Amino acid sequence: MILGIGNDILDIRRIEKTMEKFGERFLSRTFTEVERAKAGRRVNPSYTYAKRFCAKEACSKALGTGFRQGVFMRDMGVVNLPSGQPTMKLTGGAARRLAEMTPPGMVAFVHVTLTDDYPWAEAQVIIEARPA
Repeated sequence: MILGIGNDILDIRRIEKTMEKFGERFLSRTFTEVERAKAGRRVNPSYTYAKRFCAKEACSKALGTGFRQGVFMRDMGVVNLPSGQPTMKLTGGAARRLAEMTPPGMVAFVHVTLTDDYPWAEAQVIIEARPA
């Protein structure tokens, strides 16, 4: 059962300009340590940050809240399963919202797809509920 779908697209140059202007303040307020470590290993960290920024926006849409009702950017982080497949780790208000929208007897799975083709980054998030 599909609980929510979200999509977002972003001009990577917007992230580059924000990083130049706000630097560490922007990165620490927006991205998890896992996301920052991954971006730090990349030749073009702004591409990685842009895709993850899109994933957070898409996830907030799939949760049905946007960044309201106690859901913040830092409550969502892109992580990779052992297979390399991306998913979202939700904490705080995002985790509470996911629990609220998951029907009893079901388990939620967050599917994520990320892509970039400079200057664009895009992410889609689908939240699915499966029987426990």
